[in-house]
Amino acid sequence: MFSKLGDAMEFQSKALLARSARQAALASNIANVDTPGYKARDTDFATALREADSVTTGAQPVATNAKHLAAPAPALSTGAMFERESTQPSQDGNTVDLDGERTRFADNALKYEAALRYLNAEIRMLTSAITG
Repeated sequence: MFSKLGDAMEFQSKALLARSARQAALASNIANVDTPGYKARDTDFATALREADSVTTGAQPVATNAKHLAAPAPALSTGAMFERESTQPSQDGNTVDLDGERTRFADNALKYEAALRYLNAEIRMLTSAITG
């Protein structure tokens, strides 16, 4: 039981890291809205989430000999960074659509907050169960 609860909390914490990386990319886009030649970037959150799930539920290496080195814990990818296609071409080559970036930023912030609230509720529940 604790293993499943731990896996769920670990998955949510990795999702928070991926959301945080996406938020940083979106903030960078908004900050560079007037920079000539700047290409809007984003992270592939779905890929990062699949990788986080496979890291959480995937098989871990087992040392079969005392001389084996310990395998490092797999790191979470924050998703592949990519340049987003321009919906409104500009003369200076900047591909940032400010309205779209603001919408993505707000959407990602809400989803980050929801994941954070889930983790907080799980921690409160565990604390309550432990302390009685």
